[in-house]
Amino acid sequence: MRNLINYNSWDEKFKAPFGALNLKEEGIINVVSNKNYDVYNISMVILGENEDLSTFLYDKIELKEMQNIDNEKTFHCKIKPFEKTGLYFYYFEVDANIDGNVQKLFYGKSKEDGQAFEYSYEGVNKYQITVYDDVNVPTWYKEGILYHIFVDRFNNGNRNDKLSNPKKNTFMYANWDDDPMYIKDKNGDIIRWDFYGGNLKGIINKLGYLKKLGVSIIYLSPIFEASSNHKYDTGDYKNIDPMFGDEEIFAELIEKANARGISIILDGVFNHTGADSKYFNKYGNYDSLGAYQSKDSEYASWYNFKEFPNEYESWWGIKALPNVNELDPSYMDYIMYDEDSVIKKWTSMGVKGWRLDVADELPTKFIKELRKELKSVDKEAILAGEVWEDASNKISYNKRRNYLTGGQLDSVLGYPFRKNIVSFLKGECTSFELTNSYMEVKENYPNESFKANLNLLGTHDVKRIKTELDCDKDMVKLAVITQMTFEGIPYIYYGDEAGLEGNTDPDNRRTYPWKNEDEDMVEFYKNAISTRKKHLNLTYGDTKFLYTNNNDVFGYIRYDKNLEEEDLLILINRSENEQNITMDLDADTLEELPIKYIPKKYGELIEKEDGLFNKGLFNIQIKEKSFRIFTLKNNIEK
Repeated sequence: MRNLINYNSWDEKFKAPFGALNLKEEGIINVVSNKNYDVYNISMVILGENEDLSTFLYDKIELKEMQNIDNEKTFHCKIKPFEKTGLYFYYFEVDANIDGNVQKLFYGKSKEDGQAFEYSYEGVNKYQITVYDDVNVPTWYKEGILYHIFVDRFNNGNRNDKLSNPKKNTFMYANWDDDPMYIKDKNGDIIRWDFYGGNLKGIINKLGYLKKLGVSIIYLSPIFEASSNHKYDTGDYKNIDPMFGDEEIFAELIEKANARGISIILDGVFNHTGADSKYFNKYGNYDSLGAYQSKDSEYASWYNFKEFPNEYESWWGIKALPNVNELDPSYMDYIMYDEDSVIKKWTSMGVKGWRLDVADELPTKFIKELRKELKSVDKEAILAGEVWEDASNKISYNKRRNYLTGGQLDSVLGYPFRKNIVSFLKGECTSFELTNSYMEVKENYPNESFKANLNLLGTHDVKRIKTELDCDKDMVKLAVITQMTFEGIPYIYYGDEAGLEGNTDPDNRRTYPWKNEDEDMVEFYKNAISTRKKHLNLTYGDTKFLYTNNNDVFGYIRYDKNLEEEDLLILINRSENEQNITMDLDADTLEELPIKYIPKKYGELIEKEDGLFNKGLFNIQIKEKSFRIFTLKNNIEK
């Protein structure tokens, strides 16, 4: 394939600023022609996209020829500030004289990295520009360490260890450390929910532990009244489930957590309710007149019946989870607009934010309006969303979703972070491919959104990280140290720090192993978190990804030109063997970062001087399945 032009959207010599563009920003584009070809014209074609995925020509800009050195030309243009937020795509039309023939060729984004690549017109892979309005995520959140608690499985705070207000027709485990299981009928439907007895008092009793670990945000799985152990089948949004406690205990949790510098975030399940709820009341367990019982119910307009009352829309066809009409006026009043709405009631109590369950199934208007009402109560509250893919270009139900362009989500769950690092550690991709995967997300997200991304390794919906990595503790530590030194907010799923194993649901929802923790792993987490908090670059800094020319070694530099501290170099070796890499860095010396209590396999560092470039050429050895972190001394760029 011919290579008529040189362009790389990941290099600010070609596109500035890097990545997403604010509405108020203009962009600068530079394209260099190959001196072996007679390129005489380059145009940049920018396409806008409507919500229904249809595209339209937004602009076509002819680049101006700026330089001609040794037949290598530089073509330049400016992109004026965009008029509207959303997704835009671009490619280049290149006019050239090839072997005496005038040809128009099309260049888009390589499917590997940010380089330009020649395509046919029909097959051109376009570059993406995310255009956003001001996105300002509260500082307390970006500085946080988040800990996700599945309430029934974390800790029982009752003195007698008995369950509070056990539900009828349920299964109670005899021992805290029993393995979870489901009791299902022949159709695969759960007929008895199982409980261990974790509650809000139990969380209060462990606030000291969480503080010592370094946690500053607790995200609770749903706590509202519901039939199940997971509570995603809401029975009453305005009532704490009696098995977990009551409003008084919840208020105590908020107060005592705040006293330790810990904020509470709740899970908002607003796409569906439970069939066993005051709103639907399929089984008649509530005093209210539910939508299942009568078309005259005050909640009837919340649901869609195909054939009343037994045929109705439900989440993924699960009859226990009837879908709601999120934009129904009475539903929106109940959830967000009323003075005593769900959002206002709990946020006014001191809840600092909400994580929206299945955010990609919630209408855009619903999310925007909920955000407005949330911020009217507490402008520092945050709104996060469950999105499993790249949240900048998510397509849901044949519509493009713009969660990160302003006015919607502050943060999303970073499943791509997990997918990418796990793939690397399991040998499914090279360090080159891993770097490119992370660079693509970083390019697509606004800077604030990337820094507020919830970098998770585990949740209640995926395998435990220890199980995912075949119980290889060294590999788990590499995943954790990447998480703790990466841009974004570290997200810890309860028990991962204690060495819990677990396959998919329900096995990933085992109880926290109190008094049986992997103490080495707990200490590793504590000190990795401490290192993150000590070195401000790891929270506030930008990232320069490195191509190490070694498939097994992943590397990046965390830096912030506005901070008076050395840059940090992080190197991760997944190999079963010691690796040796040579790196040309903007530093005179490297100094190993002491991370207290973290056992490491040290290698030798040999420093050489390269006087021609006045840079340090470093030969670094990294022991098998280990990491090294260095400070870059006397960084020349500074």
